[in-house]
Amino acid sequence: MSATPYIQQLQPVVHSDAQGVQKEILDTALKQVGFIPNMYANMVNAPAVLSTYLHGYGLFRKESGLTSAEQEVVFLAVSRTNGCKYCTAAHSMIADKMSGVPAPVLQAIRAHQPIPDAKLAALFDVTTEMVKSLGQPSPAAVKAFLDAGYQERDLLYIVLAVSVKVLSNYSNHAFGTTVDERFAAYKVD
Repeated sequence: MSATPYIQQLQPVVHSDAQGVQKEILDTALKQVGFIPNMYANMVNAPAVLSTYLHGYGLFRKESGLTSAEQEVVFLAVSRTNGCKYCTAAHSMIADKMSGVPAPVLQAIRAHQPIPDAKLAALFDVTTEMVKSLGQPSPAAVKAFLDAGYQERDLLYIVLAVSVKVLSNYSNHAFGTTVDERFAAYKVD
């Protein structure tokens, strides 16, 4: 897999210069997160991409029924599997500072080591397999997930999270998005 950005001509949209739909979407993003991440400035070149991302991300956070820590484990599983260094750094920071992911769990995810929490490990594993298998996890992975205490409905929300992260992960690959300063301490190689 190439780490070379393949979008060369488009530049990040500067919020203060944005107009029309781009400005509206960036204004919404600013209200939601308090700053314009580099990823958003790139994604808004195609306003539908950022709009769809923000909408789906918000619904996953609000409706999934997963805890904040579980949501972060899902986002980290997708981002790590897709090789997105930007989202892995961002969600590592959120996991550490905001979502309450236990430090040993976050450390294990970032180091590609076994996760020391059986339920979160089952969640991480089924999400990873969902990405790798293009939405067709093995019966064994699904059984382990359900045996860990999750429900079939949770699998649909994982599909939503995977879809949202494909938008961000692939956009970051396309642009070679620079990790924002506030996530820099969580950069991965």
